[in-house]
Amino acid sequence: MQEILKVAMPKGRIYKQASRLLQRAGLPIPEDVHEDTRKYMIPVPEAGMEFIIAKPVDVPIFVEYGVADIGIVGKDVLMEEQRDVYELLDLGIARCRMSIIGLPDWKPVLNPRVATKYPNVASRYFRQKGQQVEVIKLNGSIELAPLIGLSDRIVDMVETGQTIKENGLVEHEVMYDITSRLIANRVSYRLKHEPIRHLCDMLQRSLHETEARK
Repeated sequence: MQEILKVAMPKGRIYKQASRLLQRAGLPIPEDVHEDTRKYMIPVPEAGMEFIIAKPVDVPIFVEYGVADIGIVGKDVLMEEQRDVYELLDLGIARCRMSIIGLPDWKPVLNPRVATKYPNVASRYFRQKGQQVEVIKLNGSIELAPLIGLSDRIVDMVETGQTIKENGLVEHEVMYDITSRLIANRVSYRLKHEPIRHLCDMLQRSLHETEARK
């Protein structure tokens, strides 16, 4: 009997791109699987998988605690959460960057405030730079913080830059380039090593072929 891999998948953009990547790798993922947004668990027996649909920030938690064998998640979430999982493969999808953003006329000040959804990443980054800042955690509308005087700058994700431009902000510094990663539960990687490695091999071949065509 084929072992079923439980795969934690984030809602939204990464889910759609990851589904297409799995299809290109030769896995029989139904064309419309990403369109079913009302179910939290989607069995795909023909691929030997079951998708668990979760918020991106919850994917590494599901994998760490073993309710999912593997997962697909952005590197930004892994850096912030620092969960005890194996990072197996850079999938090269959902490319974006984590940047320091502010008003165009921003000038350095003593102990500036930085608002972000990534307080752990921001704190580590500025500490490594030898810069003392006050980090404020926000859960949404990060671009609003410098506009209303809550913070001097923000740390946030940038894809096209359109949102920050529309709010009169600019990128001051790119901190990290971000892509989505394939991660695995440590116990599952040992107990289900063969199907997980087989999946990794299929994905790697597909990624190499895609890169070779560029």
